[in-house]
Amino acid sequence: MTLENAMLVFNKDWREMRRNWQIVGPLVVVPMLITVMLPLIIILVPAMMAIPGTSFNIPTTMFENLPLELKLEITGMNATQQMVYIFALYFFAPFFLIIPIMASSVLASDSFAGEKDRKTIEALLATPLTDGELLLGKILVSFIPSMLVTFLAFAAYSAIVDITAFALFGGRVLLPNLLWLALIFCVTPAVALAGIGVTVIVSVRVKGFREAQQLSALLVLPVMLLIFSEVGGLLMFGPTMLAMLIVGFVVLDLIVFKLGTSLFRREEILVKAV
Repeated sequence: MTLENAMLVFNKDWREMRRNWQIVGPLVVVPMLITVMLPLIIILVPAMMAIPGTSFNIPTTMFENLPLELKLEITGMNATQQMVYIFALYFFAPFFLIIPIMASSVLASDSFAGEKDRKTIEALLATPLTDGELLLGKILVSFIPSMLVTFLAFAAYSAIVDITAFALFGGRVLLPNLLWLALIFCVTPAVALAGIGVTVIVSVRVKGFREAQQLSALLVLPVMLLIFSEVGGLLMFGPTMLAMLIVGFVVLDLIVFKLGTSLFRREEILVKAV
């Protein structure tokens, strides 16, 4: 298996996909919503706290589950600074796992299922490329654009957070920090690869793009569970949690790719495509 051959599949698919707004649209819409809406909440929270008679405090369960280093960081901050700091740097972090999953799921759903819809699957499977090269090429056409969008969204989010929180924290720059850099450049690629791998496998087995897209939407549920757990104070993003996520998803990525190559049978795909 060679990367050069896999890139042939990537180049072919990307030329087709970038002209289809049904596929490219979510790559733009979802990151923009997250990048813009979350900082707006950060702006509104201090404004609401300034209303006479209104008081916001960190829930006890959430505070108790904060990493020790975070408790030390917010010591000495007023209530407004604590709330903005925790929301901007910790509470909103899991939302950035949704960006690569949702963006890549649309692209990955089109990988083989889209070829079936366009009646081009026979020509693709007739190429001399190995099964691993075909799978890797299909994964890359989803992985590369989704990660570029995630990196751009993170850069925009960091800029907006720093601008809106500049006065509140006396000119202190909040982002990027080491925790977020590990999240964006280590965790999100591992999560995206696992999601893409599963979606590509689904795309191989189903008959069309819409069916693959509907099934791939279920991949967002584990991330939503993570967000709700954080809201309920059951867990909080910290160095230990990020390390566990990185190791866990790297192992899962290897398992998914191995499973994908073992389930990839050209004859069965051709029969289902007819």
